[in-house]
Amino acid sequence: MDNKLIIESEYYNRLDIDGFSRMLKDPSYCYKFYWLEAIVELISEGRKSASFDEIITEMIVNAWYSVVEFHVHLSGLVNGESRDGLERAVNKLNELTDLKSNSSKVEIRNKIREHDAELRDVKMQLTKMVPYRALAGFFDKDEKTVPWDSVTRMVAYTGYFNEHIEKLPYTYDLGSGLSRTVTFDPDWTLMIQDNTVNILGWIQFEKLKWLQMNNPEVPGLVYKMKALDDKTRKLENVRILWKAIFTIHGIKDVFTDKPIEADCFDVDHFIPFSFVMNDELWNLMPMDPNLNSSKNNLLPDWDFFGRFAENQFLLYEDIHQYERIHKLYDNCYRDNLHSIWACQELYRRGNTETEFKKILKKNMRPVYDSARRQGYAVWGGVQKK
Repeated sequence: MDNKLIIESEYYNRLDIDGFSRMLKDPSYCYKFYWLEAIVELISEGRKSASFDEIITEMIVNAWYSVVEFHVHLSGLVNGESRDGLERAVNKLNELTDLKSNSSKVEIRNKIREHDAELRDVKMQLTKMVPYRALAGFFDKDEKTVPWDSVTRMVAYTGYFNEHIEKLPYTYDLGSGLSRTVTFDPDWTLMIQDNTVNILGWIQFEKLKWLQMNNPEVPGLVYKMKALDDKTRKLENVRILWKAIFTIHGIKDVFTDKPIEADCFDVDHFIPFSFVMNDELWNLMPMDPNLNSSKNNLLPDWDFFGRFAENQFLLYEDIHQYERIHKLYDNCYRDNLHSIWACQELYRRGNTETEFKKILKKNMRPVYDSARRQGYAVWGGVQKK
């Protein structure tokens, strides 16, 4: 489905809306989306101008959660390294600070200011072309060759274009580097303020398409653009199901191989929720609550899969042996049983233990390996310090 930018018709008489809609066309790097997003947000707050430094700070703030929490690559990798300057800026800030992935925008901005000197080089790289390339969609009306190879001449050209050919959303002063000021045009400002929701939705959609193309193995990318409310987690029916299993026989913790207390356990994901972005039954396990916080957002060593699969098979056996357990399993359908392979193959009646574990491994290992390639660190549990 194509998500077109819809703007009120009154603005077409004095503004090049088609040129604006081409600002995100054919990007080479993801930071083009974050540049426009930051400008729109600043304009929506009533700002009439902003320095490159302020805009780039907002870009880092907006990219922070996706990159740090979910290891999303903004423009892919080359030789194992990020192609995107904005992603490198976020990673640099992450190295310099103890910020959490879900830190507030105010906290992130404060840390950026605190580490201004260390971040200067990565921020400067973002000033080279994106502020000018972002306006490329407007320059189709000019028969002259656009001087992309020179920042100085681009500043002059942009001023000429804005004065004699077509009004642009923003222009620049003669400052240099991060101190250069972007001035927002009053008419474009009014249009953006009147259509902020539509414009930000369009930017998010185009950004998401770009990120999905550059992260083809990452599931649930649409949920990885901003922090989720904890209420989106759906674990209650799985917890009830496992609690019923405890009444039949003991279950050992995957990571300690010690019995789990039936009245004191957490339900957690083997492959982190932050990667799979779902609460599917096949990826959930009871575990010692004291270990849950240390495992956190890490991938468990694959050596633990054997114990995980043993617990999953115990669950499978009880589902088909006890009617009351099967009813609790049925209660999980709405929130925890959406994977076709799990419903049609894994939990079907009649699997032997070998068949069950083979199906589980065949479907989980590729997801695990994708998370590993995406940059998720491996957790060795309490036995492998």
